[in-house]
Amino acid sequence: MKRLIMVAMMTLCGGAMSAQQNPAKPASPLPALKRLATPQAVVNEHVAALNACDWNRLMAQYPEDAELFFPGGQVIKGRQAIGDLFRDFVKPHAQGGLCGLTFTAEQTLTVGTTLNVQWRATAPFLSAPYLGADAYGTKDGLMQGQVTTFDGTQLKMK
Repeated sequence: MKRLIMVAMMTLCGGAMSAQQNPAKPASPLPALKRLATPQAVVNEHVAALNACDWNRLMAQYPEDAELFFPGGQVIKGRQAIGDLFRDFVKPHAQGGLCGLTFTAEQTLTVGTTLNVQWRATAPFLSAPYLGADAYGTKDGLMQGQVTTFDGTQLKMK
């Protein structure tokens, strides 16, 4: 069980970090950016795309200089590295991904163009809901940055 949890975390974060350190890896084509009218619309689209495991919709939100901040000081920088991270995330659970997680906002606080969201994640493969929070920084209708408490090692798998 502990090994499965570690694999989930490595899939989420490790793959993107190694992609940043290995520039010889061929780049994947990224979809065109899609700007949205409000910070709330950006976050709504992000959560809907994540819940749908839709990589193209997710990546239509992230500009070249976007950054994701994870627990433990890990930072994923740049559109390509973020794309690699989400490509692994949206894989079916049987293939090492976390497709099937459903994120539901429980409380939101908006500060300027940053939405702070406390959320609950559930999935058929989890034995208990996972609670977390994100700060989504938006700029010009895109997802500029995200600070997350998400830690795949804390998921309680069945």
